[in-house]
Amino acid sequence: MKFMHLADLHLGKRINEFSMLEDQKYVLEQVLQRIDEEGIEGLLIAGDIYDRQVPSVEAVRLLDDFLTQVAGRRVPVYMIGGNHDSTARLSFGARLLTGSGVHMASEYDGIVERITVEDAFGMIDLFLLPFLKPAQVRTVWKEKAEGVQTYQDAVSFVLDRIERNEKHRSILLAHQFVTGAAVCDSEEHAVGGLDQIDAACFDGFDYVALGHLHGPQKVRRDTLRYAGTLLKYSFSEVNQKKSVTIVELREKGNILIDTRPVRPLHEMRIVRGSYEEVTCRRNYENTDTEDYVGITLTDEEDIFDAVGKLRAIYPNLMKLGYDNTRTRQDQIIAAPEAVQEKGPMELSEELFMLQNNRPMSGQQREYLSGLISGIWGM
Repeated sequence: MKFMHLADLHLGKRINEFSMLEDQKYVLEQVLQRIDEEGIEGLLIAGDIYDRQVPSVEAVRLLDDFLTQVAGRRVPVYMIGGNHDSTARLSFGARLLTGSGVHMASEYDGIVERITVEDAFGMIDLFLLPFLKPAQVRTVWKEKAEGVQTYQDAVSFVLDRIERNEKHRSILLAHQFVTGAAVCDSEEHAVGGLDQIDAACFDGFDYVALGHLHGPQKVRRDTLRYAGTLLKYSFSEVNQKKSVTIVELREKGNILIDTRPVRPLHEMRIVRGSYEEVTCRRNYENTDTEDYVGITLTDEEDIFDAVGKLRAIYPNLMKLGYDNTRTRQDQIIAAPEAVQEKGPMELSEELFMLQNNRPMSGQQREYLSGLISGIWGM
């Protein structure tokens, strides 16, 4: 049986002030096309369906339209909530949707939902485990789970209580942070790595469809995989190749895994150089200026209204920063001397040096001196 593994759709996400809804709609249309081309027989979506627990109306409509189109193809959907989702809201109407082949895992209540399907090689058990926290396990199991303190404890405790038929092939959908996986800036993690889980927790499952981390990757073994996001959601992801994961289960122990690329509506990239360089026509005329760009200027002086000027060329400028003497060096502020012994010119020069890591120019000193003379009559 052939499955497609997706995760971290983050529907309704905004990056800076930019809504990603049109980009998400564009890439989901490619997912539908891939479902048709690949002959997909089941769609796995491993959490973070929405970007926030109370999604926008537009995000809900986009998910509704996407699931309706998948169900219309008679392709079953197996879906869990992630740390960004409200599982209670996400699973509203779950029993009604099951009749259409859309299986949404509800909040963990002590039982991990299992759906069993059959193909030419036998039975496949799909286990749907929503994002899990230690407090949830302690609340459900009470005194039996008093020792559950970490995410590792919680996931191990829950998975140890799943009844599995070793003769069946098994798929687990989970949304957790597995130790050893590569991370990026757009993901949320607990302080000190408290949310990390050892890959050994998932031993015994033939394929583990993971969500939570945005880079597509395997962890320890080929069949323990993050699908990654369909779009780039931070500039730390600019070098990632976004894709959908295709998983084909044959006889037990024989799993074929491949990926298929997806194209964004707007690419995300970083532009670097002086203001003169990044605004020079010959440097941008052969690029797609509609891309989502993060620009790093190397000018020593800040450019007045740089964002407004740059957006005349790069309308989807998302981020602007500087890399120069001032930003590269860290100044250590020593214990202050008695300010009564220093005049306003000296204090102003020291402040400028601390902020910019360089002294004032002659023109700047002359201008400031004129201001001080006018104010204090000095």
